[in-house]
Amino acid sequence: MIEGMHPYRTHTCAELNAKNNGQLVRLSGWVHSKRDHGNLLFLDLRDQFGLTQCVIDISSELFQAVEDIRPESVVTITGNVLKRSNDTVNPSLGTGEIEVSIQKLTIESHAELLPMQVAGDQEYGEDIRLRFRFLDLRRKQMQKNILLRNNVISSIRRRMTKAGFIEFQTPILTASSPEGARDYLVASRNHPGAFYALPQAPQQFKQLLMMSGFDKYFQIAPCFRDEDARADRSPGEFYQLDVEMAFVTQDDVFDALEPVLAGVFKEFANGHTVSSPPFPRIPYKESMLKYGTDKPDLRNPITIYDLTEAFKDSSFTLFSKGIEKGAVVRAIPAMGAANRPRSFFDKLNDWARAEGAGGLGYIVFEPSGEARGPIAKILESSCIDEIKDKACIKNGDAVFFVCQPLRLAESFSSLVRERICNELELRSTNEFSFCWITDYPMYELDDETQKIQFSHNPFSMPQGGLKALETLPPLEILAYQYDIVCNGIELSSGAIRNHRPDIMVKAFNIAGYDKKVLEEKFGGMLRAFQYGAPPHGGSAPGIDRMVMLLANEPNIREVIAFPLNQQAECLLTGAPSKVDDNQLQLLNLKISLPKKETS
Repeated sequence: MIEGMHPYRTHTCAELNAKNNGQLVRLSGWVHSKRDHGNLLFLDLRDQFGLTQCVIDISSELFQAVEDIRPESVVTITGNVLKRSNDTVNPSLGTGEIEVSIQKLTIESHAELLPMQVAGDQEYGEDIRLRFRFLDLRRKQMQKNILLRNNVISSIRRRMTKAGFIEFQTPILTASSPEGARDYLVASRNHPGAFYALPQAPQQFKQLLMMSGFDKYFQIAPCFRDEDARADRSPGEFYQLDVEMAFVTQDDVFDALEPVLAGVFKEFANGHTVSSPPFPRIPYKESMLKYGTDKPDLRNPITIYDLTEAFKDSSFTLFSKGIEKGAVVRAIPAMGAANRPRSFFDKLNDWARAEGAGGLGYIVFEPSGEARGPIAKILESSCIDEIKDKACIKNGDAVFFVCQPLRLAESFSSLVRERICNELELRSTNEFSFCWITDYPMYELDDETQKIQFSHNPFSMPQGGLKALETLPPLEILAYQYDIVCNGIELSSGAIRNHRPDIMVKAFNIAGYDKKVLEEKFGGMLRAFQYGAPPHGGSAPGIDRMVMLLANEPNIREVIAFPLNQQAECLLTGAPSKVDDNQLQLLNLKISLPKKETS
C-alpha cells in the first residue's frame, strides 16, 4: 500500500479530469467492459458515480491478470492519470479527457459468468431481472431511477418541513379494518388466534395525531395491501407522502399540497412543463361526463359530450330504442379526422368490437360542411345540426358515438377518447398536467350485492354534515373527498375527515355497520372523537407513482429497488416462503391448503 493513500480509492470514477494529469490515484469499482487493441487493453471501471477508462500496455506484468478479469468483478486500480490526445477525447463521458495507466491491480471479488449483462442496452424479461435484481440495479437506467427516487423523497422532506409539517412514524403492526383492500395479517404469538394487520395506510393514526393536538403531520409512509399488480400499482407494498392538517378546509389542503407537488415536479421535470398552482378542480360528475373517468389525462384535448337528448326521438332507431331502455349517448369528437381514409374509421370500428362493443358509429363533417357516414344517411338534418352544435364539431372534424348504459358508456367513451387521441397524435408531450377531482359521492351500490357501501374513504365528512345523512337518499350525498391526478395517473385520494362521533355512527350505519362493529373496529378513533376532535383533512400522494411519472417509465417496478412480481413473489429472496412446523406451533397455527381439483 502506498503510504498515506486510502486502501480503496482517492477518487470516485466520475471525478478525474485534465486537471488531475500526472497524479497518482486509486479507484475501486466494477469492471464494466474491456476492449483489447492488441498491444493495449482498455478497461472501463464503474461505480455509482460514473466511468473511468483505465489502460495497460502488453509489456506490463499485470497485462495477463487484467485480460483474465471477468466483467462485473470488483477491483482496485492504482495508477497515474494521463491526459488523452485531442483525437481520443470522449466528450460524452465526464472523465473523457483522461485515462488511468494501471500500475497496480487488486481483485477484491471475482465475478462468475453473468446470467445477464450489465453493460449495454440489451432487454431482459422480468423473471431474470427480478431474480438477479442486484445485477439489474447496476444498470445505468435503474441506477438513474433509484437515485431519482432518493432525490424526490429528499426534496419532498425539505419542502414539507419548510412548510411547517412535522414528520412522524406510525405503527406497522396494527388492527385489521373492514374497509378497503385485503389486509396482510401477522399472527400474534402472545395472543393465540389473534392477528395484527400491516397498515393499508396510516389513516387512523394520522387522524389520532390531529386529535392529540399536533397541527401538521407528514410521513413517507409504507402501506401494505394484498392487491393484484398492474402497471401503476405494485402488489404488496408501496410508499406515499401521507399528510394531515388540523383546522383546515378542502381549499387549505389544496393550497398546502400544490406548491409541494408542483415544486418537486418542476425540480425534476427534465424539460417538461408543469401545471402551476392552482390546479384545475373538476367535480367527479363533470369528469365522468367530459372524460369518462375520474382519472383524466388533460394532455388529451378531447372532451366527451352527452347527446342523449339529440338522439332520443331521432330516426336512428338503434340509439333511440337504446335510450328508451335506459342507455345514454356519448359523443367523442375527432378533430381534423375528416381527411382520414375509410380504413381509419374501419380500424376503429374493428377495435371497438374487439373491446366488446357492438361497434363505433360516426359522422364525418367534410371541410365543405357536408355530413357523411352510415349514421348521417339516416338522421334528419336538424338532428345532425344539433349534434354538430352540441359536440362543438367544426368542418373537417369527425365525431364518434357510444350508446350504452351509463357506467358502460362512461368507461368505453373514456377508452375511445384515449384511442382517438393516440391515433390522431393529439396528446401534448413534455408536460405534467395536474388536476383535482372533487365532490365524490359518499356512497355507491355494490355491483354484486346492490347494497350501499362507501365509495371512497369511510372517514370522510359528508357535505351537509349530519343533516345530509338524515335527509338525503344515500346515493345523492356528496363528500369532501378529492383525488389528485397527473397525466391520467391517480396520485392519491384525500378528504376532509369526519370529526364528530354522531356523524360517524350515522355514516357507518347507512353502509350497514352498526355501532357495535364501529366500536370494535374503530373504537380508538371513536373515543378520540368524544374528547374533542378538531376539523381536519389530508391526502397521500403516492411516491412510487410520482417517480414513475418523472422517470417516464411505463411500469412502477422500474422505480422500486426490490419489487414483487405480478404474482406478488420476490424472486430474489423466495418470498412468500413456507415455514416449519415449529414456527407454526409457536403461533398456534395450522395450514389448511385448498383441495386440488380432480378431473
